[in-house]
Amino acid sequence: MGGEIMILNVSGRTDIVAYYTPWFLNRIKAGFFDVRNPFFPKQVSRIFYRDVDAIVVCTKNPIPIIPHLSEIQKPCVFHITITPYKKEIEPHVPPKGKIIEAVKQVSNVIGKRFVYIRYDPIFLNSTYTLDYHIRAFRHLCELLDGYTTHIIVSFLDHYKNVDKNKDILDEHPLTEKDYEFIGSNFSAIAKEHHMTVQTCAEHRNLKEYGFIVDDCISKNLAYLLTKKTNFKEWKARNKMCHCVEMVDIGAYNSCFHKCKYCYANYSEEKIESNMKQHDPNSSLLIGTLSDEDQIKTRK
Repeated sequence: MGGEIMILNVSGRTDIVAYYTPWFLNRIKAGFFDVRNPFFPKQVSRIFYRDVDAIVVCTKNPIPIIPHLSEIQKPCVFHITITPYKKEIEPHVPPKGKIIEAVKQVSNVIGKRFVYIRYDPIFLNSTYTLDYHIRAFRHLCELLDGYTTHIIVSFLDHYKNVDKNKDILDEHPLTEKDYEFIGSNFSAIAKEHHMTVQTCAEHRNLKEYGFIVDDCISKNLAYLLTKKTNFKEWKARNKMCHCVEMVDIGAYNSCFHKCKYCYANYSEEKIESNMKQHDPNSSLLIGTLSDEDQIKTRK
């Protein structure tokens, strides 16, 4: 099938589901979302919900959206991040046991093939050793056997926030032996629990250790969701990413999880001031429209 294709990303810039579900549901009822261009703030894209073909939900906490899944009425895939880090790394992420139970509920509604678990990012230090990660990954796969068939992993990238928190993260660089240990063990554990495992836009895809090579939002997955085929690649991402193009409705520096490795936050002061500007009845996630804003409909 032809025609313009629009996949909504909710969201790679913040955790809309965890902190802004009422806003998201209000915008669905209103029929449109307004999104500020993060680089040219006076430019606003208007996205009409009727034009959306599918939704990719990215979250560390799907609990708030679960009672409202039937209100979305669009094909959905969930990417749910579950990592084994403690409060010093992820200060405001809910207990992982609660998230795992929520994953099961989402899977029972939308189907396990549309639930992706992200073990993302992996880094090593004196606490989070190779053995620690293997135990955590095995436990995760045991608990979610039958509720997902896909796990995506990535390794820590040096964003602004990561460099700022380097003393807390205390990252130990990965060696070739580390990659081999992670790759071979993760691959075997995933296979034992009827799951595939892959990397996300990494120079080391670990294919030689049994990882599959695929994109997070591949053309095949997009076709399953939309029954359309003429997808563009997402040029906004790095050169290693070949996911289909999506439209992100989030805003940077607005996620209260405050994870120390996050690429989307770089100022905790900005997070709190942005959250104070949030109005669940606004068309924008953060703040409201002004007379100077230039609104353009996104096709």
